[in-house]
Amino acid sequence: MRTAPVYDSEADAGRPSRALLIAAVALAVVAIGAILAIAATRHAPPQPVVLPAVAAPQATNAACRALADALPQRLGDYQRASLAQPAPPGAAAWRTGPDGEPVVLRCGLDRPAEFVVGSPIQVVQWFEVPGGRQSAGEAGRSTWYTVDRPVYVALTLPAGSGPTPIQQLSEVIDHTVAAVPIDPGQAR
Repeated sequence: MRTAPVYDSEADAGRPSRALLIAAVALAVVAIGAILAIAATRHAPPQPVVLPAVAAPQATNAACRALADALPQRLGDYQRASLAQPAPPGAAAWRTGPDGEPVVLRCGLDRPAEFVVGSPIQVVQWFEVPGGRQSAGEAGRSTWYTVDRPVYVALTLPAGSGPTPIQQLSEVIDHTVAAVPIDPGQAR
């Protein structure tokens, strides 16, 4: 014959009930699981794009400031990226992901030495600088300069970027920086 358990009501008065203890343990397990799930899906913030300084004597003029204010957050698959400080004046970058090669725009540069009389230019305002001056790690990248604006704007594209970045930026430049006659250097 079984006997019912005997409880000391005075001793048990200060303790939580068994159901309350089970609920507290279950809640703690769920909270820890949620924290671990969130931590597992978090990604480290993307590192800013590091751009070396280059001579850009017109980077702070009105045309470059107007262009900088009009730059889009997206260029096709590329999202605007922050620049490592100190950021070069007149520069902007876009990336497809945290480790993706950036599309880099620089405004206010000097005329490229390769842009001479007889140089082929694209239909609108871009002149491609031959890839011979690229440094290690830049294979496949191409750099284009606007040549029909009062300031030179350079756009460096990673291999496989497609035409979208240059097309979208052509529209922005056309709407923000007035066109001028081209001024190539003399052929050597």
